Amino acid sequence: MAFKKEKPLHSVIAGTTAGAVEAFVTYPTEFIKTRSQFGGGKESPLAIIRNTLRDKGVAGLYSGCMALVVGNAVKAGVRFVSYDHFKNKLADAEGKVSAPRSLVAGLGAGMMEAIFAVTPSETIKTKIIDDAKQPKPQYRGLIHGTVSIVRQEGIFGIYRGLFPVMMRQGANSAVRFTTYSTLKQFVQGTARPGQTLPSTITFGIGAIAGLVTVYTTMPLDVVKTRMQSLDARSQYRNSFHCAYRIATEEGVLRFWAGTTPRLARLVMSGGIVFTIYEAIIKSLGGRET
Repeated sequence: MAFKKEKPLHSVIAGTTAGAVEAFVTYPTEFIKTRSQFGGGKESPLAIIRNTLRDKGVAGLYSGCMALVVGNAVKAGVRFVSYDHFKNKLADAEGKVSAPRSLVAGLGAGMMEAIFAVTPSETIKTKIIDDAKQPKPQYRGLIHGTVSIVRQEGIFGIYRGLFPVMMRQGANSAVRFTTYSTLKQFVQGTARPGQTLPSTITFGIGAIAGLVTVYTTMPLDVVKTRMQSLDARSQYRNSFHCAYRIATEEGVLRFWAGTTPRLARLVMSGGIVFTIYEAIIKSLGGRET
C-alpha cells in the first residue's frame, strides 16, 4: 500500500490530542475492565457500576483517570510518530508498504509506546483503581499516588509488568494499524480517485480495527493487569508464572475476563482516535507527498 508521510510535529499534535480525548471519553469502561480482571470476572460489569456508584458516586468511575489521560496522550503521540517512522523505513522503492511490513511497523510502534508511556501510566492507574476499592484508600490522586509508589517501590515500581505491556502494546498496534490500513486501502479502492473518506467511514474502520484487536490481545491484557496489582510481588514471580497460575487455578477462559468493557472501549477508541487524528492532520495541512 502506498502512503503519504505525516510531518512528525503534526503526528505529535494530532496523536496526543486524539489520545487525551479518547481516554477521557472511554475511561469508565477501562475502570470496569480493570475491576473485572481483579475479581477474576466474578462481578459483572453492571454490578461493578452499581456498587461503585453506590459507594463512591460518579467520581468513583473515574478513579485513576488522569493517569490514563496523560499516559494515553503521550502514548498516542509516540504511537503515530513511531508507526510513521517505521512505515517510512520499511517502504519499498515505490513508497509502498505491504501488510506484513505494516504489521512489523505496528509492532515497533507498540513497543515504543509501552516503554515511554503505557507502562508507567497504566501501572499507576491500575494501582489507584486497586487501592480505591479498599475501605481506606492510601492514594489521594495522580501526583500523590505516583510519589507514594516511587517512594515505596522505587522507580521500577511504576514499570511493573513491563514485559506483558510491551507484548500487549506491540500486538495491539500491529493488529490495529494493519487492520485499519488494510480496510482503509480497500474502501479507498472502491471510492473515486482523490475522494476523501467521510468521518463516519473512518470511525467505522477504526471501530472494526478495535474489535479485532480486543479478542486477539485480551490474554496479554489480563496478565498485565494482574502484574500491576498492589499484591503482585507476593503473588507472582514473573509474567509467565502469573499466566500459569491464571490458567491452572482459574481456567483458560479467565484470560478473557473484562472482555466486554474492553471491547466497548477499544471499539469506541479505535473510532475516536483515528477520526480525530485524520481530522487534525487534515486541518494542519494534510500529509507530505
